[in-house]
Amino acid sequence: MKKTFVITHFFLTLSCIFSCSTAQINISKENISGQLNKVADRQINNLRYSTEGSAGFLHDHGMDAWTNAVLYIGIADWAKTSGNQSYYEWLLEIGNKNAWKIPENFIEYPQYGLYHADELCIGQFYLEMFDVYRNIEMITSVKKRADWIMNNPPADGMRAGNKQKWSWCDALFMAPPVYVYLASVENDDRYLEFMHKELMDTYNHLYDKESGLFFRDDSFFEKQEANGQKVFWGRGNGWVAAGIARMLKNIPADNTNRPFYENLFAEHIDRLLELRDNNGFWHASLLDPENYPSPETSATALITYAMAYGVNNGLLDKKEYMPHIEKSWQALISVVDENGKLGYVQPIGADPRKVTQDMTAAYGVGALLMAGSEIYQFAK
Repeated sequence: MKKTFVITHFFLTLSCIFSCSTAQINISKENISGQLNKVADRQINNLRYSTEGSAGFLHDHGMDAWTNAVLYIGIADWAKTSGNQSYYEWLLEIGNKNAWKIPENFIEYPQYGLYHADELCIGQFYLEMFDVYRNIEMITSVKKRADWIMNNPPADGMRAGNKQKWSWCDALFMAPPVYVYLASVENDDRYLEFMHKELMDTYNHLYDKESGLFFRDDSFFEKQEANGQKVFWGRGNGWVAAGIARMLKNIPADNTNRPFYENLFAEHIDRLLELRDNNGFWHASLLDPENYPSPETSATALITYAMAYGVNNGLLDKKEYMPHIEKSWQALISVVDENGKLGYVQPIGADPRKVTQDMTAAYGVGALLMAGSEIYQFAK
């Protein structure tokens, strides 16, 4: 099975060398650029964050919180793709204002300490900026935090309450890409080895092979939706798909674990495609869309990003997947209003919830910008 995949992947990659550069979807670069600039500008002009608050408040709402970090990642992707220097200038302002530091909002909680995966998310933004400016100050705190965690191994126990481990599926977007990126920057495989060990603990604990989906955490193992199906959260699985894509950006081609990630990526995307609705959206609950009928755009954007990245990098067949990418992109744009507000973004949470058109959030916009940046590369 694995040998067949490697051979198939070789020919897909070879084919991509000759044909992917000419692959197109029926959306113009001008259209995508206009939409992304509108969405990005609105979010920049409406960015709100807190500088003080009760315990946990900064974790979700601070300038360096994971919620805003996903936005910065999306804007960095779009700045790189579009070459729009004004976005880089804004990102530099954000990084300088935050002194390029990793959050320590949970330091008062011994059970979390400095391990919490969400706090590392902004490290992806810092590393992307380092790629552009080569300023070592941008990644000093990222390396310091990652090194500290590796030198002080997390407490064992894959249970939902142990946030020292990557015990919830969202964590696979937040932290692993940072370690993979650091391995590339530092030319140090220890980061890859640590990442793989920790990720395999998460995979073995939360991946339901029968369903081909990830539980959000082990508190959902015995839960059921109203229709009797298992509870699989749309955005949670979107975090996983996008997280693996961002890992694959920097896992070396000759790394012995890379085939595992390529296989998991393709398998997970195929399963998710089976659960998309006829309009191109995914829903808050993957196996019970009837009880969660509204589209959910953060999940849709994350999964669309992963698909588009896969096509751009020879991991997914372009002829098969490009129609799906186009359909989901058109669906996403259909719920952006004339002012650039993206609707139907499920608020901060850990499970499927009802979503309405007026709901939006910075991380949903960041995911949309990530997706659009990839699609732009093979648009007309």
